[in-house]
Amino acid sequence: MKPVWIIDDDRSIRWVFEKALARENIAFKTFSSAREASAALEVESPQVLVSDIRMPGESGLELLQKAKARHAHLPVIIMTAYSDLDSAVTAFQGGAYEYLPKPFDVDEAVELIRRAIEESSRSEDAAVEMGATPEILGHAPAMQEVFRAIGRLAQSHATVLITGESGTGKELVARALFRHSPRADKPFIAINTAAIPKELLESELFGHERGAFTGAQSLRRGRFEQAEGGTLFLDEIGDMPPELQTRLLRVLSDGHFYRVGGHQPIRANVRVIAATHQDLEARVKQGLFREDLYHRLNVIRLRLPPLRERREDIPLLAKHFLQKWARELGVEPKRLSEATLKHLTAQSFPGNVRQVENFCHWITVMAPSVTIEIKDLPPELRAGAAAAPSQDWVAALEKEVEARLGRGATGIMDELLRQFEKTLLARALAHTGGRRIEASQLLGLGRNTLTRKIQELEIEPTRKED
Repeated sequence: MKPVWIIDDDRSIRWVFEKALARENIAFKTFSSAREASAALEVESPQVLVSDIRMPGESGLELLQKAKARHAHLPVIIMTAYSDLDSAVTAFQGGAYEYLPKPFDVDEAVELIRRAIEESSRSEDAAVEMGATPEILGHAPAMQEVFRAIGRLAQSHATVLITGESGTGKELVARALFRHSPRADKPFIAINTAAIPKELLESELFGHERGAFTGAQSLRRGRFEQAEGGTLFLDEIGDMPPELQTRLLRVLSDGHFYRVGGHQPIRANVRVIAATHQDLEARVKQGLFREDLYHRLNVIRLRLPPLRERREDIPLLAKHFLQKWARELGVEPKRLSEATLKHLTAQSFPGNVRQVENFCHWITVMAPSVTIEIKDLPPELRAGAAAAPSQDWVAALEKEVEARLGRGATGIMDELLRQFEKTLLARALAHTGGRRIEASQLLGLGRNTLTRKIQELEIEPTRKED
């Protein structure tokens, strides 16, 4: 069973929990800040998370949000002072498993943690039973090509490089490659190389010997050893520090590595799947990524399309996530009206599939009715509802640019940007009756910037401000 995590900047509180949990033979891990726990959440998860609400830097509320976004079923217990109680109860009703008011009775705290552990175990069992639910969805041709590639790679041990924007589902594809591979009965270990400080990343990957550095009180097996016989997923590989790129290249080249402080080579029987949202070819040219490592990783490449390239999948994804969140929250599934679906299909969704899932979570919790209209959407998706379905202006811009390029025109960007800004500012001023303060707020500009642009673009406002 995974350990219980305790997060509190008060050393005495951590000490009380350490003694109580050790006495009850409950595995635990303590953190002195929410920031430390957030970093750890990128690479592992607890059975239960117990956090103080008020700490220097990141708060317990922010940690709660991150933990729930990454591990929806994780029970989170929030510790609060009595003065925080009302606000804490209100703030955490939708996410926290329970709150623990300070000062607390140690036995009651341990009993609460035991109940949370049981809840966590039930959630894990339910997740296993629902394992047949598809994790990767898509009717679009680009996604069908991804599915075909996964099928072709089913019996392969080859290294795979998955590229795609953040939120496109790179880890889901890595897990699918693992599940359909000959290594499916062995471990799948994932690590986000961008989320771990570079001074700790070497030890995370390769482990360390006892006494290898200050604080290394015992031998530690790294991710390569933990993934022995299975698959190691290296997410955000483009951010790996240069010195570790060299060590990774050596493992991929000869299949051996050394623990930090070790002198005995260890054989690595591991399939590596790497992922990045960055342009590795560009980073190679910039000298930020080793070219030889790039070629070692780029044996087989899978590109995941952004959602704007497969808009026809947005209704399918939205329906799936609305049903998922309804099951998890125990409520009736929300439905999207035809107008709402049409509106959403026209959105860019820069956060891709992850943004759709988060939006569906928001809708399930916040929307007042079962049928979702455009007015029920969160503000960032509701904005521009009237113009979003057609996006005619974007198509017109594309045609104008193509026409100018075809004529061999020069200075296209300066001219079009000037026209764009002039139109935008003129219409905003007309909308506000020439009131510059209001127009600047609507446009997201400072008043001085607006005044300067009015002069530069020779715009005549509807009327002068008082």
